[in-house]
Amino acid sequence: MKILFVADLHYALKQFDWLAANAVGHDAVIIGGDLLDLAGVVEIDVQAIVVEKYLKRLRQLSRVLVCSGNHDGDERNAAGESIARWLKDAGTDGLHVDGESIDVGTTRITVCPWWDGPVSRGELEAQLEASRPPEGFRWVWIHHAPPDRSKVSWTGKKFAGDDQLVGWINRLSPDCVLSGHIHNAPFYPDGSWIDRVGETWVFNPGRQIGSCPTTLSIDLESERADWNSLAGPESKCLNLRKLVPPDAAKSSADGA
Repeated sequence: MKILFVADLHYALKQFDWLAANAVGHDAVIIGGDLLDLAGVVEIDVQAIVVEKYLKRLRQLSRVLVCSGNHDGDERNAAGESIARWLKDAGTDGLHVDGESIDVGTTRITVCPWWDGPVSRGELEAQLEASRPPEGFRWVWIHHAPPDRSKVSWTGKKFAGDDQLVGWINRLSPDCVLSGHIHNAPFYPDGSWIDRVGETWVFNPGRQIGSCPTTLSIDLESERADWNSLAGPESKCLNLRKLVPPDAAKSSADGA
């Protein structure tokens, strides 16, 4: 499975154009939150309308998965916590958003909404528990904030990731977590675009100016990740955990 991953586009429309021009040839195009820009001059509702058009365009080119980030909220839930209602409403065939899990071959991808308080945090935890894949599957999470105390959450001065996410990773052990949020982590000497939490690979492509976003290309079959940015390309062999197909695991248990 080949994944093209970006995050933190923040209404940079030329970067959305780049994504549309390079989507073909990937099994999934994934955006890890902060599609909009709360600090922008364009009203958030207008941004959402424009970005939704881009997402509909992308889904004609590839399978698309999008999680919300802290800049994407346009509504409050009953507990007063920020939610991205516009993104939830945009979900359709080929465009998978907050709260969904899909299977692509033997890979399950779970799209995690931004959590803004105890209610949305509890809903996300319940979603993850319910989305655990069967034996013989890999599990990929899309979660805007990176795990705390990992290189992908380094701000240059401190770690600023999600400690709850660390606990969920340790308990549920996904194969990969795709995040963003900390824009410069890959560019600092003590930061990185890739790290490990236990046996889980964690990623953050970072953010850059210009018409081309920072990107991650991940091939789960060849177990290779490629990061591309203005700082130059880097690659990493992932050495993913070997999966035992369900039939083989059953045969082994029967033989025992």
